[in-house]
Amino acid sequence: MMISEKAKQHVDSCRFCWMCHHICPIGNATGHERSTPRARALGISLVNRGAIELCEIMDNIYECAGCGACVHDCTTGWDPVMFTGEVRLQAALEDELPVYINKMVDNCLDTGNAYGKTAMCETLTAAIAAHSAPTDTLLYLGVDARYMACKQALKAIRVLEKAGVAFTVLADEPASGAQLEFLIGAAEETKEQMAAAAKAMDAYKTVVIYDPADSKVIKQTYKEYGVALAAKPVTYTAYLAELVKNGALQAEKKNKTVVYQDPFQLARDLEETEEARAVIAAFAELHELHLNRAETVWAGNILMAQYLPDVMKKVAERRIFNATSIGEKAIVTASVSEYVSLKAVEQSEVEILSLEDLILD
Repeated sequence: MMISEKAKQHVDSCRFCWMCHHICPIGNATGHERSTPRARALGISLVNRGAIELCEIMDNIYECAGCGACVHDCTTGWDPVMFTGEVRLQAALEDELPVYINKMVDNCLDTGNAYGKTAMCETLTAAIAAHSAPTDTLLYLGVDARYMACKQALKAIRVLEKAGVAFTVLADEPASGAQLEFLIGAAEETKEQMAAAAKAMDAYKTVVIYDPADSKVIKQTYKEYGVALAAKPVTYTAYLAELVKNGALQAEKKNKTVVYQDPFQLARDLEETEEARAVIAAFAELHELHLNRAETVWAGNILMAQYLPDVMKKVAERRIFNATSIGEKAIVTASVSEYVSLKAVEQSEVEILSLEDLILD
C-alpha cells in the first residue's frame, strides 16, 4: 500500500498508544476496540507489513468521522485523521473501496451529492428562485441542507431575509468537494470538484457558507490542495454575529436557557468558537456543556448515517446525555448535519434547536 512516509511514521507511533482511546466518539458509541484510532493504526500497519489485505480493514477505515478529537488530545502531535485519509485515497486508487462507499463516490460524481439526489423540496426551490438575482453576496447552502434538511435550508434563507440582507442563492449550486474529500481524500476528482465550486463562487465578493463541513473545506482545505478562491469566504455563524453586532438582525431575548454544541469543523479546524455564542447570547441564556469549544464531542452526521445508522444514533444519544447529565433542557447547534443527527433520536428530555430555530421562534 502506497502511503507517505509521514503517514507510516504516524501509524507506527499510534498503533500501540492509548492516549486518545477515551476521546473517540465512534469508539465510545460502539464500545469496540476496533473503532478506536489506535486499532485503526494497528490494522494499517498490518497491511503495510503484508500480514493482511487492504480490503480487510476498509470497513474500519470508514468508521472514522474525521472529527479530530484524537489529534487535538494528542500531546505528542500524531494525526490519525491524516493517515486515515491517505488510506482512503489509496483504497480508491487500488479499487478497494467498500461497495457502499463506491456508490456514494459515484453519486458525488454523477449528481454532486453522496445521496444521489437530483431535486430539492418545492418550498426550498421557490425560496431559492426568489433570490436568483445577482448580488455581491452568495449564500452557499451545501448538499446536506439542500437535499437532506430542506426545512433548515429554508430557515437559513429566512434569517438573512429577516436581517434585510441582499443575497443570492444558486439553483444549480456546485458541490464544495467536502463529501468527496471525506470519502476519498485528495483525489484528482476531489480537486476538480473543488475548483469548479471555487470558479462559481468567484462571481461574488462574499460567500456566506451555511454548513460547517463546507466551511472547513472552503476556508482551509482549498488552500492545502492549491485551489484558488478570489471570493471572501465567511462562515454563516460569523456572518450572523456581525449582523447582530451591527443591529441588522434584531435580537429579542427569550425566556430560554440553552447549551451550544460546537461543530468540530468550526471549533477545532477553523478555531471559531465565540461567534455562534454571541448570536445565542443575544436570544437566550447560554450555558456550557462540560466539553465545549475545542474539546467538543461530535454528535453525528447525515453522511455516515447512510452506512452506520445505529452507530450515529448512539453517538447522538451520548451527546444528548452530556446535556441531561448536567440538567440542561435545550441544545443549540450550528451544524445542519449534527442537528439532523440529534433530532433523529427519539427522546423528550432535551429540545434540539438550530441557530435559525432560536432566531426565528
